[in-house]
Amino acid sequence: MSIMEYNGAAVVAMVGKNCVAIGADKRLGQQSLTVSTDFPKIFTMTDKTMIGLAGLATDVLTLRDQFRLKTKLYQLEENRVIEPQTFANMVSSTLYSKRFGPYFIEPVVAGLDKHDKPFICSMDTIGCINFAKDFVVAGTAGGNLYGMCESLWEPDLEPEDLFETVSQALLNAVDRNCLSGWGAVVHIITPDKVVTRSLKARMD
Repeated sequence: MSIMEYNGAAVVAMVGKNCVAIGADKRLGQQSLTVSTDFPKIFTMTDKTMIGLAGLATDVLTLRDQFRLKTKLYQLEENRVIEPQTFANMVSSTLYSKRFGPYFIEPVVAGLDKHDKPFICSMDTIGCINFAKDFVVAGTAGGNLYGMCESLWEPDLEPEDLFETVSQALLNAVDRNCLSGWGAVVHIITPDKVVTRSLKARMD
């Protein structure tokens, strides 16, 4: 079994009209054994930038702290808030610096830049960036998420419609993946606020 499948995860980010959504399941597993049903996989880096980390749970916690530190240092040195694309490049270079003994993590970055233009991307374990204009997925439920997102996503979705689309994609995908699920959380980032909602899912 792949080490990337040891804990299980489902992370998705999607672009709307002047807004982005990022969602993840809540399950922390040890293969098929459920350890926790409230494990965070999405972390706030700035007011308008979030990162979702799918993969090995220990590396999720390690990189969460590293990225928070680097984001704060950037803000102190540059005297400005880091842009989502700059943050994505920072994540990429951090992962690539450990390419010979990589972190077992697939990051997903979502945010709005200073002009409130949506930005999303995903990466592999050594930081190769996959830019997208519609949606990106990561985790053991990635294949299921791709199918659902392809079916449901439309251009220029309003925040409420975007939330509904991401929620349906996430809930339907984790229903078909035994290593992820047990509820989900979705964040909608708009120019003036961030709305966070928890979703109930099948508990089996």
